[in-house]
Amino acid sequence: MSVPGGIGGPSAHGAERFADAFGRKLGGGALGSVPVVLGLLAIWLIFQILNPHFLSPRNLSNLSVDIVGTGMIAVGVIFVLLIGEIDLSVGSVSGLASALFAVLNVNYGMPEPPAIVLAALCGTAVGFVHGFFTAVVGVPAFVVTLAGLLGWYGLMLAIMGAYGTINLDDQGLVAKLTNFYFSDVAAAYALAALGTAGYFLTAWRDGTRRHAAGVPSRSPVEIALRTGLLAVIAFAAAYVLNQFQGLPLALLVFLVVLVILDYVLRRTTYGRMIFALGGGVEAARRAGVNVVWVRTSAFMMSSTMAAIGGLFLASRINSVSQTSVSTDLLMNAIAAAVIGGTSLFGGRGSTWSALLGVLVIQSIASGVALMDIQTAVQFMITGGVLLLAVVVDSLSRRAQRAHGRA
Repeated sequence: MSVPGGIGGPSAHGAERFADAFGRKLGGGALGSVPVVLGLLAIWLIFQILNPHFLSPRNLSNLSVDIVGTGMIAVGVIFVLLIGEIDLSVGSVSGLASALFAVLNVNYGMPEPPAIVLAALCGTAVGFVHGFFTAVVGVPAFVVTLAGLLGWYGLMLAIMGAYGTINLDDQGLVAKLTNFYFSDVAAAYALAALGTAGYFLTAWRDGTRRHAAGVPSRSPVEIALRTGLLAVIAFAAAYVLNQFQGLPLALLVFLVVLVILDYVLRRTTYGRMIFALGGGVEAARRAGVNVVWVRTSAFMMSSTMAAIGGLFLASRINSVSQTSVSTDLLMNAIAAAVIGGTSLFGGRGSTWSALLGVLVIQSIASGVALMDIQTAVQFMITGGVLLLAVVVDSLSRRAQRAHGRA
């Protein structure tokens, strides 16, 4: 059986078929990451025109590290958004975890590895509490996590006590999370090659399986174009990073986490249950989904990633203080997930939304800092971009409903 545009299907006019399919997707509201990519390119172009140092290797390398802390938190938020809920506590949880690590390691002399594990498990326990009250007791997630925002921040202050600020070991494991670079140029290029090859093999295998099953799949032309575009981006990024200090360890860890969690969401039964729950609670329950467990686990994932993100944020400044929970951290994490393409209505998004969204937010922050513009302007620009992302999401859902896809 031949599937038009599938692996092994007719190759004539492949580019034309790809263009037609792409046009139909846009017309049907399946915009994907196109708007945010175009927006990111526009932001980079504008700031580069205003300040020629914006796209310098130094600034882009710093940007690649700055995105990791908030990006880690945003990845966890995506799990909650996918089930149609919200988590307002992630900023406080990140501060609580970093404070717990600092007190255990610096003040009580606990080695870093177990202190890191306990900090991460603290986040997991917090997420379980949120999930219990939301999924079992039935309290709205907005109320539960708003209470968590206040309560966990208070617990962080209690843990810090009279210390005020705790400086971390600048040669320690946590400090190296954002301070270590693979200076050998082969490291960045190897990562680019591995990522490109991995994407191609995965896409080709999926296309082959879908074609064998008799369902529509990506054509060889589309796979080749996507792989080529990814290769250009990956090797260009590797080249730029090698012009400064090399591949940052923080960026490598972030990308590995994205790949692993993307696999969990898209290729495991658990991931399918997450998306099913976002599509409708009652329909998911009738399909055999353990709604209570899935909802609880989503909050556990959100808080765990918030704890990990808090350690990266502490690593960036090499200290933890009572002001570690910045007022804009929560908003940036949620905005990154939404701007990157995760729907506030549940059921649509991916871990890569965190990367794209946090790139937009940190690019705005970096550009504003280089231009020496007031921080107020940064908040206004970010707010406008967030509103635009939600509008695009709403229009996309409306178009999909009109085409019978939602």
